[in-house]
Amino acid sequence: MASTSNPLLSSAFFGTQLHHLSPPTPKSIKPSLPLLFLSKRKLIITQSILNKNPNSIPSQATLAALIFSSIAQTTPSALAIDNPPSPPVPVPVPVIQAEATKPNSSPFSQNLLLSAPKPQTQSPSDLPEGTQWRYSEFLNAVKKGKVERVRFSKDGGSLQLSALDGRRASVTVPNDPDLIDILATNGVDISVSEGESGNNLFTFIGNLLFPVLAFAGLFFLFRRAQGGPGGPGGLGGPMDFGRSKSKFQEVPETGVTFADVAGADQAKLELQEVVDFLKNPDKYTALGAKIPKGCLLVGPPGTGKTLLARAVSGEAGVPFFSCAASEFVELFVGVGASRVRDLFEKAKSKAPCIVFIDEIDAVGRQRGAGLGGGNDEREQTINQLLTEMDGFSGNSGVIVLAATNRPDVLDSALLRPGRFDRQVTVDRPDVAGRVKILQVHSRGKALAKDVDFDKIARRTPGFTGADLQNLMNEAAILAARRDLKEISKDEISDALERIIAGPEKKNAVVSDEKKKLVAYHEAGHALVGALMPEYDPVAKISIIPRGQAGGLTFFAPSEERLESGLYSRSYLENQMAVALGGRVAEEVIFGQDNVTTGASNDFMQVSRVARQMVERFGFSKKIGQVAIGGPGGNPFMGQQMSSQKDYSMATADVVDAEVRELVEKAYSRAKQIMTTHIDILHKLAQLLIEKETVDGEEFMSLFIDGKAELFVA
Repeated sequence: MASTSNPLLSSAFFGTQLHHLSPPTPKSIKPSLPLLFLSKRKLIITQSILNKNPNSIPSQATLAALIFSSIAQTTPSALAIDNPPSPPVPVPVPVIQAEATKPNSSPFSQNLLLSAPKPQTQSPSDLPEGTQWRYSEFLNAVKKGKVERVRFSKDGGSLQLSALDGRRASVTVPNDPDLIDILATNGVDISVSEGESGNNLFTFIGNLLFPVLAFAGLFFLFRRAQGGPGGPGGLGGPMDFGRSKSKFQEVPETGVTFADVAGADQAKLELQEVVDFLKNPDKYTALGAKIPKGCLLVGPPGTGKTLLARAVSGEAGVPFFSCAASEFVELFVGVGASRVRDLFEKAKSKAPCIVFIDEIDAVGRQRGAGLGGGNDEREQTINQLLTEMDGFSGNSGVIVLAATNRPDVLDSALLRPGRFDRQVTVDRPDVAGRVKILQVHSRGKALAKDVDFDKIARRTPGFTGADLQNLMNEAAILAARRDLKEISKDEISDALERIIAGPEKKNAVVSDEKKKLVAYHEAGHALVGALMPEYDPVAKISIIPRGQAGGLTFFAPSEERLESGLYSRSYLENQMAVALGGRVAEEVIFGQDNVTTGASNDFMQVSRVARQMVERFGFSKKIGQVAIGGPGGNPFMGQQMSSQKDYSMATADVVDAEVRELVEKAYSRAKQIMTTHIDILHKLAQLLIEKETVDGEEFMSLFIDGKAELFVA
């Protein structure tokens, strides 16, 4: 500790009031070491004076002068707490006594001495004050021989010095290449620190805690990655990664009933038996009937398979286990099988209940199939699933529902009676089903009075429930974008076209010539389609660019034809003629040299239909009722990607000739219609140029006014 506290101690010695610097010391606290040291000095000096002259008693001024003199001659280290106080230097008593006992020593001189400024402690070696020295001060002290040793920091940016008088200080060191030579020349002891004590402490603590923290972190991540906490109360052990991740619900809160599922009446009828068995099992057991142990929901994506499973749970009011088949497949072999065992163990303890496995084809594919062989983890999982489903004793009340859109890749052992012995087909809804689905998804939406669900359903053949939900949502978004309060039929129509062909390109730069060409091209499609017998009626014609198409012609296909999947030869020939109507209109109006590439997709469609008619449908007289060039194999079934040709080159020449003949016949029919009703073509094209969009009713009025007749072959 430096000697800057000497004035405080001397003031305290003489009773000066310094409340603003330090609070008064309680009596119970022992005096500090420097205060004891000054008291000793007072006794020593007094004793020395009495020894010299027993009859004289020193005054307070004399004692103060003697103490100040002794302090000035004492090194600063004498007042440091960590060093014992050195004895005071003897003062010539006769001189002090003569000064103190002079007859003319007045009280004024004593008061002057008491009120004199406090002495500033200064080292006799004239070294800088404080614990932080400037670099120039440090060099001067080194050159004067006042520095005993220095200790550089690890990075060399600073040093700690020890002076000859015991003082210590720190110095910030610049990049001085001559510093080492200066220190060595002046005999200074040089050393380098291995690091700060605080850093060493933190390093030690870090080294001590790192293994513990690393183990805890890895353990936490392992549990999170492999299934999280499990067991009672959520406190699982380190092997909880083998437990099932199924979403268990003691009281089903799916909020879905059969009333919320529309367009799947047949599937609901078959699943209603499952619900009835869970509610009234005695009704079936009395007759000796056994409920199917597993029901497989099969259908295209978006038809509502998962929604039906949730509706079964909501109707039955039993515990519901829901999981995805992909949750069983893990990195470690055997984990999937362990999770299957855990899932069914919990299901049996909560029977009657429902276990729903979504996308079961993730683990239920054929074992040992595929180009790359089997997968051990997946095969063990499906083997365990087969064992669990076959191990139920009687009517245990555990019913397994599974959903997939790839039933062709499932293992045959999974579909045998006793496991998934009932397949429920959830197909695309018909017109009536689509109307009900539209009513369900229009709840909570503000619809205008001109919205007709029947017309919308007829314009959306092949749409699933998810597609119709998306349609109504897109219509609502369009209405909000246009700042409307209700959703009208225009928003629904625009949303339908957006879903089918893409968004409108309103800002697209279209020249008058291109607009005219597109108008005649689309008018050609519509004209041929309207005059072909037994063909789909025209619903809408538009020359607004959408996606990759410059214009579109919408036909309303027959619902009966779509559901049955049966197409006559005349319908397919009419379809090819309609597809070629756009190119024929370009040739008739603009000439052979000015046709464009806009009919490229039409040619692909025509070629595909003609080749299928010859190779697969038996509509060729020369080939006959023979199917040649079968479709390629299914790679998921372990078959080859493409089948080998089973016909000769001569047969291939015949097929090519038959295909060409069908295409030329369709082209001639389209051209004949175009030249016969050229006036209607001009009127329709002009109407499209003016309005850009013509609906089916306006289009049919042109034919009524023009007295057009259907084409007769």
